Order: sequence, then C-alpha cells, then structure tokens
Amino acid sequence: MSRHPTLKWAQRSDVLFITIDLPDAKDVKLKLEPEGKFYFSATAGAENLPYEIDINLHDKLNVDESKARVGSRSIVYLIKKEESKWWNRLLKQEGKTPAFVKVDWDKWVDEDEEEEKAGADMDFGDLDFSKLGMGGGENFDAGGLDNDDSNTEEDIKEEEAIGNKEGAPPVSNGAEAKA
Repeated sequence: MSRHPTLKWAQRSDVLFITIDLPDAKDVKLKLEPEGKFYFSATAGAENLPYEIDINLHDKLNVDESKARVGSRSIVYLIKKEESKWWNRLLKQEGKTPAFVKVDWDKWVDEDEEEEKAGADMDFGDLDFSKLGMGGGENFDAGGLDNDDSNTEEDIKEEEAIGNKEGAPPVSNGAEAKA
C-alpha cells in the first residue's frame, strides 16, 4: 500500500502552486490532465517506500503551460489554470480535505490582496525551474546564498584599518583582554 507525502498548495487567479514534500524521491512520475486529474508517484527512503497521490483538482487546467521541477527535497509544480478565477478549494469533491493536503502559507495570497502583491514578491511569470534552488539540482548555485552576517577575521582587520586611518578607535571583535 502506498503512502501519501505532504502536498502543499497555494493559488493566484491564473496559477496553482503544488509542492510535494518528499526528500530523496526516486522514480518520480507526474501526470496532469486538462480536466484536472493530478497523479504523482515515487519511492523514497532507505527502504524505497512507495508514495502516491491521485486527486481530482477543482477545475480545468492548461497542461501545456504548466511546469514541474524535481528537487532533492521536494517536487514543485506550477500549474496554469484554464480560466483565470479563484478556486474556493483545491479538490473537486466537497467535504473534508485529506490530512496530507496543506495550505502553503509561504506562497499564499488572499484574493483581495493579489493586485497589491502581484509586483511585490510573487511574480512567477517567467519562472525558470532550473534556478529554483531546491538543493541538489545541477543548476543550483549556492554561492549567492550567503546569509551569514557575521564578520570574518579579514572584515574585522579591514574595519580596524579604516578606523585607525580616520582617527576612530579600532573595531573590536568582542574578545578583548581584561587588564
């Protein structure tokens, strides 16, 4: 029996974002049909456990303009809706949403906020899935992701030299000797 990986989703009026969290997925199969059928299967883990999702999405899709990217931690699908309109739910069937389906709050924008957020931080019009940076991809460039704000020894020495030139006291790295 197959297991269900976590599926996170968010939407805009014209697109749907689906992220399947499944680290080290192998033998990934994705199938998207115009009437809204979404199928995913893969194996993962040391035991190559099978995972599967087979759902009917709320409305019709434009399969030709939809794109998928398989990364080492997750599978991301950018799905173009056939009609630009907000869906009131992800799945066609009404009732309780399956436990493995979650809202992707990192990508979520409310319908009334879409216009103001459109140019701010969520412009996916020319999305290049080869540069999503989901780790492990051969096109992933981690060199530009230096979030470490701490000063290196070189930075401290340079700051000290600048401080001494301008007559200011030297910059301390916090390791002062007590007399």
